[in-house]
Amino acid sequence: MSVLLYRLGRFAYGKPWYVMGGWLAVVASVVTLLAVSPVRLSNDARIDGTPSQKVIDELARTLPEASGGQGMLLFKAPAGSRIDDPKVRTALLAAVDSVYRHDHVVDTRKALASELAKGSASPLLRAQTAVAQAAGAPSTDHAPAPFTSNGNPVPGVIVSADGTTALMQFQFDQQTYELPSGTIDSTVEAAERQAAHGGLQVLPSASMMEIPEIIGTGEIVGLAVAALVLLITLGSVVAAGLPLAIAFVGVTVGVGGAFTLSTVFEIHSLAAVLALMLGLAVGIDYALFIISRARRLLADDALDAHEATARAIGTAGSAVFFAGSTVVIALAGLLVIRIALLSTMALVAAATIAITVLLALTLLPALLGLVGERVRPARLRRGPSGPGTSTANTRTSRWGTQLVRHRYAALAAAILVPAVLAVPAADMKLGLPSGASYNTDTGQRRSYELTSEAYGPGFNGPLLVSVDSATSGRALTPEALAAVATELRQTKGTTAVSLAGMNKTGTTALLSLIPASGPNDDATKDLVTAVRDESPRIGRAHGAVIGVTGFTALAIDVSDRLADVLPLYVAVVLGLSLIVLLLVFRSVLVPVTATLGFLLSVSAAFGLTTAVFQWGWMQSLIGMDATAPVVSLLPIIITGVLYGLAMDYQMFLVTSMREAHVHGETARGATVTGFARAASVIVAAATIMVSVFAGFVFNAQPMIKQAGFALAAGILIDAFVIRMTLIPTTMALAGDRAWWIPTWLDRLLPDLDVEGDKLAQKIPPPRSTAPRPHGEAQTVESVG
Repeated sequence: MSVLLYRLGRFAYGKPWYVMGGWLAVVASVVTLLAVSPVRLSNDARIDGTPSQKVIDELARTLPEASGGQGMLLFKAPAGSRIDDPKVRTALLAAVDSVYRHDHVVDTRKALASELAKGSASPLLRAQTAVAQAAGAPSTDHAPAPFTSNGNPVPGVIVSADGTTALMQFQFDQQTYELPSGTIDSTVEAAERQAAHGGLQVLPSASMMEIPEIIGTGEIVGLAVAALVLLITLGSVVAAGLPLAIAFVGVTVGVGGAFTLSTVFEIHSLAAVLALMLGLAVGIDYALFIISRARRLLADDALDAHEATARAIGTAGSAVFFAGSTVVIALAGLLVIRIALLSTMALVAAATIAITVLLALTLLPALLGLVGERVRPARLRRGPSGPGTSTANTRTSRWGTQLVRHRYAALAAAILVPAVLAVPAADMKLGLPSGASYNTDTGQRRSYELTSEAYGPGFNGPLLVSVDSATSGRALTPEALAAVATELRQTKGTTAVSLAGMNKTGTTALLSLIPASGPNDDATKDLVTAVRDESPRIGRAHGAVIGVTGFTALAIDVSDRLADVLPLYVAVVLGLSLIVLLLVFRSVLVPVTATLGFLLSVSAAFGLTTAVFQWGWMQSLIGMDATAPVVSLLPIIITGVLYGLAMDYQMFLVTSMREAHVHGETARGATVTGFARAASVIVAAATIMVSVFAGFVFNAQPMIKQAGFALAAGILIDAFVIRMTLIPTTMALAGDRAWWIPTWLDRLLPDLDVEGDKLAQKIPPPRSTAPRPHGEAQTVESVG
């Protein structure tokens, strides 16, 4: 591997314009395709096989007008006014009309008018009357009332008991993620234009969510911090620009390439964000590792820039290749779960990582071929160099020495800190974002709170109950449907049940069930479970088949399904990655300690995420004032991504230690030497990665905000507590046993030569006769 990569690096350095021209053609192709092909992203949380999705798919066949996405707008009358004031009333009617006339909105007024024309022959009207009579008059004067026009109820609109707000619930003709870009925003804007004539405020619910902003101010600030860290670490504007160039080209090709396929394959918006975060972070990190190795070879071995770059690709490039492989494996593990949403996310992110690795091994040496000696700061180019001119950071050498010397205390701290931080994870609850997940200054949060106050929290997440005739072709009788509605209404936790729709043949009806609790409350989950448990009995008694769906039920099903498959995913990823680490390090202990360390860091990341987002601790530090459950997609995504990135640092740190050990140092001496060589670069790389991920914490969307926070927290703990503390101390405690492997297994494993030992034997580096500077230390401090 090292010899092959050495030759690749040498070719790219010597023929930079050929390599750069090839990549430029790829970038140009992606940009051209993006220009001629519209980008279509999705916010769909569809997971096939869940009870809610099965009901949606069945409704698409039997009652297609009710299978689209749910829309909800809250109209708030100006201070001192009521909805029934003439001016406000006129504006509200115009706003409702503008919504129903808008593209992709199902105009239920037309369907109702058609049914009214049928009179008593209409299955819908007879069922509506029966359900309403079974419900009886409201038991309180504080119940919402229908909004009327000319004495007739306006479909989908109810007015709060105090008369200050109106709630409009409607259907799109497609799921919201399938709607053309801008449809939701233009629907809201149409309502706002008419509502403004009466001073009405229009607040959309969180379910009416357009594709989130992928790049914002926070992300730009994160990249700026990364650029500053690069400049400080490398001491050269030219050198600092190279990792940024690799990262930008990587996300352009990876994420841009995925966008070009969005018209053929459904691409979730979170997949684009995840690929963007990873592409920027690992692109910068991988280039930084290779550049740092090239600079060390320039200084320590007095090689020319061409030879130093080629050998850096052969050695550090090998580590980059296998580090990238662990990330790709961790992401590819999502495919075994067989959930299309996660599979797409995994493929987009994994492809971006693979492209970034290829860029680091080809485009980076080509760019270095143009830069030449300028990869080092001017002050170092003027200074002496030669064999023994060590660039190992003295401070990191002392740090490593102290860790090894006080290994027992350091090991205890490295285990205790993440273990304590992981405690809140025991209370972690999974869910999908609702209006309550947004900050108080957002329209989604204000809509949620006003709806809860005026109507009750359950109106923020109504359940949809499908009722199908148990006998094919036979219509549901009004009496049977009324009886079903009555039994559902008697279920604990139910506020109201009403008829939401019925197909023309009367064989399928849709009931709207309003819970007494909010979408993410445990009581709502208990209600969904209770309705599903009772549905077979109710259905048998009244000749019907009953199913539960709606955004709230779908969120519950998604969370349960993902929680169920998480153990399988973790087992697959750990198993595959242990094999890769065994191949690279030819050691039993190193893969085991690396994996156990990861479990500590990922548990701590989940603990911190739970404490901040679910418990509300220290939210002011990141500009938040909303508590929410942990996004159900997060545990699986973060587990895979964080494992891959944690193994990056493991790879770069321990390969430096193994390299020193292979070249003759004692086990403890190799630990300190390897630590001294890798620590400063790992600190810089981790700081960069945390900065990039932390930039996404300030995104307005709760899902992206949580993902950015969990990744930033996980990398911070894993890099500084696990890789920089726990791993060196366990290596020191194990001594030579750290590199033990059974003889039979050692004979079976191929020698990947990540340390470049075979490269040095097959292609010996040029010998330098440059004198060693007076007083230069030959080795790092010895450790007893």
